[in-house]
Amino acid sequence: MRKFSLFDLTPIPAPVPAPVLALTLALMLVLGLSVPAAAQQADVAGQITVTGEASVNVVPDLASVSLGVTTNGATASEALSANSAAVQAVMDRLTGAGIEAGDIQTSNLSLTPNYTAYDSNQVPQIQNYTAYNMVTITLRRLDQTGAVLDAVVQDGANTLNGLTFGLAQPRPVQDQARLAAVADARARATLLAEAAGVHLGNIISISEGGAAEPPMPMYRMDAAATPVPVAGGTLDISASVTITWALQP
Repeated sequence: MRKFSLFDLTPIPAPVPAPVLALTLALMLVLGLSVPAAAQQADVAGQITVTGEASVNVVPDLASVSLGVTTNGATASEALSANSAAVQAVMDRLTGAGIEAGDIQTSNLSLTPNYTAYDSNQVPQIQNYTAYNMVTITLRRLDQTGAVLDAVVQDGANTLNGLTFGLAQPRPVQDQARLAAVADARARATLLAEAAGVHLGNIISISEGGAAEPPMPMYRMDAAATPVPVAGGTLDISASVTITWALQP
């Protein structure tokens, strides 16, 4: 039934039922027809993008040690020969301590000449040679870290590049941090949406900022102590995710 204005008798269309309107809009989208902006925004109040962060604190279960031998010699052969003998003694000590061959890796090897000082009128002369061999070791028993360091130093290791701690199986802890980061993002988004008088709708996009496992070495070396005191401390495994939600009135 049509209604008419009292002034110009212009027909006033009756309201379109919601199901009919929704079906009409859907057909317009399928057929590639433009949908009025007001209709597109009828159930959408905008969107919100929030970054969630989380960190999981765990105790490390392995250590990575970078150590080596530096030797000097009058000739290149002498420097390299002395270095090789010392490094072999270090490796023998490591395997004797039960460290698997796959956990011992040569990470740097160099042989360089050392020149005498000279001025502009002199040709530089080689004074001697320096051989340098670094080995990275993975220690899967933290309680033997100090003893191993002390033993290899006695066997000739005279260069320590660093000691870091990690996890043999980091994935479960990283996933735990990711889940917590998603929960943090949702909590932040919900708080902001409620403060603005709207509600969270469907998720539009999710991107991960990356899971990080920053090494937190906590150690000290005391020449008078045997074995070397080493403390593993803890690790913070962190993750961040950025999520965009549609907003609803």
